[in-house]
Amino acid sequence: MDKPVSRKIARDIHAVPAPYRTPDERAAEGRLIRDAVPRSSQAGWKPAKDRRDPVELLSESNEGRLPDLIPIRFGRMSASPFAFYRGAAALMAADLATAPTSGLRVQACGDAHLMNFGGFATPERNVIFDINDLDETLPAPFEWDLKRLAASVVIAAQHLEMPASDAARMAMDLVREYRERMHDYAGMRALDVWYDRIDLQKYQDRSGDQAVIEAARKRIAERIEVERRKQLPDHLYPKLVSQEGAEPRIKDLPPLIFHPAEEEAPGVQSDYAEAIASYRESLPEHVRVLFDRFHFVDLAVKVVGVGSVGTICAVGLFMASDNDPLFLQVKEARASVLEPYAGKSLHSNHGQRVIAGQRLMQSASDVFLGWTSGTNGRDFYIRQLRDMKISAVIEDWDSGMLRQYARMCAHALARAHARSGDAAMIAGYMGSGQTFDDAIAEFATEYSSQNRRDYREFVRAIREGRIPARTDE
Repeated sequence: MDKPVSRKIARDIHAVPAPYRTPDERAAEGRLIRDAVPRSSQAGWKPAKDRRDPVELLSESNEGRLPDLIPIRFGRMSASPFAFYRGAAALMAADLATAPTSGLRVQACGDAHLMNFGGFATPERNVIFDINDLDETLPAPFEWDLKRLAASVVIAAQHLEMPASDAARMAMDLVREYRERMHDYAGMRALDVWYDRIDLQKYQDRSGDQAVIEAARKRIAERIEVERRKQLPDHLYPKLVSQEGAEPRIKDLPPLIFHPAEEEAPGVQSDYAEAIASYRESLPEHVRVLFDRFHFVDLAVKVVGVGSVGTICAVGLFMASDNDPLFLQVKEARASVLEPYAGKSLHSNHGQRVIAGQRLMQSASDVFLGWTSGTNGRDFYIRQLRDMKISAVIEDWDSGMLRQYARMCAHALARAHARSGDAAMIAGYMGSGQTFDDAIAEFATEYSSQNRRDYREFVRAIREGRIPARTDE
């Protein structure tokens, strides 16, 4: 568990505000932390002598998941070291807890790898870039998120078979972008930090590589147009729904989309009336007026992602009229992987934990964000299934594109951390030189080797029949 340097320096982000101090005074306090936790202590990676067996820990994380989907989860993770890393947040959380920590807490993402960032539409229909998966969010030391993000760019570069020197430079560039953006936020007015957002259509980068920036803008414009078309009811509705008798019904496509049995979803007999009523109460009053225009029609389990596979994720169909559908994504929320090391959530419902973290970290959030509980005791959070969501597809990227995207992720992470944490103290601790950049980049490079070793052990366990794995087909 992270051990605070002092009560004053490492106070929880939800504590009562301390007496006013200037940004310079807070930055000075951040610099003082270096005496107890030098920036160089963040460098490198050496596993603890009593480090848990990675296969054992990942198997434990299957507790409570749907048994039939666990082989799909492990099958997806076995595709590559990069896919394994995406599904192994619990493993890295345990590792990060053994390393020195600054004690500077923020609302952390908990799973800040490259693929958990992307574009989506705000309620005003602007398309912004931000963190878009916060299932593991919890207050924790800021560098835990940064280390996971930096390691993910190294592992992504290895996945794309880029030179090791390129991967190391990209990690260094990512950390520098985070550090410089945090210095910017440290000098901004509080409301300006809160209102700041990354507009995908107007994105400006300070790297100076105009050719890469223009190529990225072109790709972004093309993706936005594709996603706008996908949002049209004439596109999404027939893809997911068939007309069976008087009522429409979500199409079954097992094992990835299927209607749950009563033992898997005890609320099915009542059309989930209790859970829907609870979700409705979690919405702001003005959104309830909108939600009340829709009536529940159908719900089916829909397998998504890598780390989420096996948890109950579903899509709900609501209709306001014959040609007026609303698709809501229902995702099970379990205890954050950070909880054993960073402390329990303030929220008894983990769906509420996710939503509270999402509203705190994102510059804009889905209008239908809410939470509920099932009659089986599971917690859930709910949002629109697809709201112009733009995810990265890195397979054909060159080093310039990956570097550009990594910088955008670092910018978004710094902005998110500055909303909940003390930007001046974090900036003071990191400093203005590259000492901190070197340390985190070195950690990222060495941890990528640990990830590859764990992946090989994981694949060996599958091959020997110790854990089940199969493809989606």
